[in-house]
This record gives sequence, C-alpha cells and structure tokens, in this order.
Amino acid sequence: MKRPTSQPPLTRGLLARQAGVHAETIRFYENKGLLIEPERTASGYRKYPVDAVQRVLFIKRSQDLGFTLSEIGELLQLRAKPKGRSGAVKRLAAEKLKVIENKISDLERMRDTLSKLTAECDGIGPVSECPILSAIEEKP
Repeated sequence: MKRPTSQPPLTRGLLARQAGVHAETIRFYENKGLLIEPERTASGYRKYPVDAVQRVLFIKRSQDLGFTLSEIGELLQLRAKPKGRSGAVKRLAAEKLKVIENKISDLERMRDTLSKLTAECDGIGPVSECPILSAIEEKP
C-alpha cells in the first residue's frame, strides 16, 4: 500500500497560475494581510501551502460579489472558525446586498434622468441651448 505523499509547496508564480491571477495580485494580497506571508526556501523563494490556491479563489469570488478587501478580511477570519456561527457571515452579506441595492437604485435614477435629457436634446442647436448642459448646471 502506497503512503500518501504531501504536495510540494507552491512558488508565487505557480500559485498565481493555479488561481488564475497575476503574481502581483498574490503580492498585493500579502501586503493587505489577506494571505499570510509564507516560509521561504534557503534561496529566498516563497513556499505557499497548496491550500493557498483555495484562499486566493475565495478572495477573488468575494471581490466578484462586491466585497471590499476589508470585508474579505472579515470573511476570512470567520471562515477560519468553522464551528462559529453563520450569523456574522449573513450580516456581512446582508449589508453588502443593501449597498448593491442602493447602487442599483442610484444607477436607475441616473439612467432615467439621462434618458429624459437625451430625449429633450435634438443635437442640432447651439451648445448654449443644450438642455443636457442646462440641467447639469442647475442647482439641485
């Protein structure tokens, strides 16, 4: 029977390739404290554990959902305590959802205003009579 062999540690470049990011992204995450600075070989190369790939993917997925690096740090701390309660995770997600909903509302308002203004502008007259510029110059 073969004994299981542990996988060798990853260099920064290999970690980046396996996670689908640039090596500079790995350095950035380290500088922000999202990745723990790994051990180094005698020649100075970083030795990342294999599970660092999952951590980088978790960070990227969290960013894709709109979480800030600070919020991702909180999620990583919560993730490190698997027996902890999920209420804190839900709270963070609910807060992020509210921020996203507010942004959507703002974007819809902006779209509606610009749609109205572009419909009012014939694009032919002089700039001094442009309803778009006039609306932007108006005091709220």
